[in-house]
Amino acid sequence: MNLQEFFIENPKVALAFSGGVDSAYLLYAAKKHGAEVRAYYVKSAFQPQFELEDAKRLAKELGADMRVLQADVLGDGLVTANPADRCYHCKKRIFTEIGKAVAADGFPVLMDGTNASDDVGDRPGMRALQELSVRSPLRESGLTKDEIRRLSKEAGLFTWNKPAYACLATRIPTGEPIAAEKLQKTEQAEDYLFSLGLTDFRVRMFGDAARLQFTKEQLPKVLEKRTEIIKELKKYYDAVLLDLEVRE
Repeated sequence: MNLQEFFIENPKVALAFSGGVDSAYLLYAAKKHGAEVRAYYVKSAFQPQFELEDAKRLAKELGADMRVLQADVLGDGLVTANPADRCYHCKKRIFTEIGKAVAADGFPVLMDGTNASDDVGDRPGMRALQELSVRSPLRESGLTKDEIRRLSKEAGLFTWNKPAYACLATRIPTGEPIAAEKLQKTEQAEDYLFSLGLTDFRVRMFGDAARLQFTKEQLPKVLEKRTEIIKELKKYYDAVLLDLEVRE
């Protein structure tokens, strides 16, 4: 099945929309193939503000209908305990909320941006999607991440080269309780690094320290800005550490 065939079979669909590469292309494809589609973005303590802004921008550029929902992920003890399968509990809570809104709005199908490159066996969150009967047209069509980036570029989507961005909760080590303060300082630290023109990095908590992960291409700029980075990030952390096992 290709995407055109999917949207012929499912002409009225709802999309769990993150503003990332995959869901952005899926929203574009739904519009291109004439489907009636509505995007649902869930704002929670785990999503930085820039993701919402990107989602709004993309929906506006495509002339797509978008609805913003709120989810209190910090009110769920199974999530804040931060177990190894935290993503399962979080996804189930978020997609259950989306499902309620989708049903109330009269959309018979809910889809997400999982693609053919995603390893279903290694992602607890995928189990929640399966349990809730969420469709993944990109995966069903066999489209990989690289192909989606190429098609997005051809379509003129600004998201085509957007780095993958896992939620803020992933910066906190498994088993360490998640709290709003930890998420907020992570977002502030990463916002600062973005302001320096850095991309595709992570600021991970390591006790009371920040453990910074960058791609090797960015290391010269990081070292050039070393003094400024340390000064700014020590507003939030006791120490600032550079992880030499660079992001690939």
